[in-house]
Amino acid sequence: MQHAVIMAGGSGTRLWPLSRSARPKQLLDVVADGDAGAHSLLAEAFTRLQAVLPAERIWVCTAARYAAAVRAALPELRPDRLVLEPVARDTANAVGLAAALVADVDPDAELAVVSADHVIRPVERFAAALRTAYDVLAVRPTALVTLGVTPTSPATGFGYVQKGAPTEVAGAAEAASFREKPDRATAEAYLASGEYLWNSGMFVWRAATVLTALAEHLPESAAGLDRIVAAPAGPARDAVLAEVFPTLPKISVDYAVLEPAAAEPGRVVVVDLDVDWLDVGSWPALAHTLTTDPAGNATRGLTVLLDSSGNVVLSDDPEHLVALVGVRDSVVVHTADVTMVCPVTDAERVKQLLAAVEERSGPRFS
Repeated sequence: MQHAVIMAGGSGTRLWPLSRSARPKQLLDVVADGDAGAHSLLAEAFTRLQAVLPAERIWVCTAARYAAAVRAALPELRPDRLVLEPVARDTANAVGLAAALVADVDPDAELAVVSADHVIRPVERFAAALRTAYDVLAVRPTALVTLGVTPTSPATGFGYVQKGAPTEVAGAAEAASFREKPDRATAEAYLASGEYLWNSGMFVWRAATVLTALAEHLPESAAGLDRIVAAPAGPARDAVLAEVFPTLPKISVDYAVLEPAAAEPGRVVVVDLDVDWLDVGSWPALAHTLTTDPAGNATRGLTVLLDSSGNVVLSDDPEHLVALVGVRDSVVVHTADVTMVCPVTDAERVKQLLAAVEERSGPRFS
């Protein structure tokens, strides 16, 4: 049967101070619902998958410390569909753990791996691309399918996947190569060629296939995952998970599985995801989910801006006013215990700023 797992373990440090260790960005209500308010990126990801799959075949993989918050955010999620990582060991192990647990209940499972921090519109095109990826598995059962987003600009913040020859499934092509984040000139060349898609970090494969690939390319992780799943579900398995998972080698699924497999002809396939896609990984990206005024100020909360433009301004305290005059191209975020200000051009350094805060104050503001 077809299943999907939402990867929701990230900490969202580049959206500090709104995103915190106890409540990361995927659990924050940052996606506007119009007059109805806002909802979380995780809730949006779950609803998006329901266009293709019933709720009982949707799983969520997250950090153990987020378990209660995820359950509260997703009342439709079955309790036994929550995969909890005791510690972060990068995406190869998170994906492997999810695949192992899904395969334990459905050995023939076809598994989509999607992210919890994307805004994707329209949902109908996402659903069509996901169905195309599942169709690929019907004719190529051992394929590793990646979803590539049709690029709209020469973005330098994304990895790219190069399309090769078309496959027997319409909308899918051989994946010729994976490329790291390029410089501007290279990104412009990629866009002009029409051969490259943004690597979305979303995949579709049989659970057994990715576990076999891990056994081939990352045998230490595969052996550890085998030990975990060999234990009976419940406290015994939880104990083995807590012992074994922290020892697994830390590596991304792209490096561990996708890139080595791309050297094998016909093994990796890319499906074109022609959607409006927003990876909400920084304040400028999050600004696209906020209300924007004619001067280009993206705001949420109680704010007043005078002779100001190009700013991202957010207050999560309904009793606290953030007022700006003559401010240009800045990020201003106010929470109950932190006020953060930086130029929009330095928004990628917020993670570095948080590290400096932790060095001076410990985890108090994390």
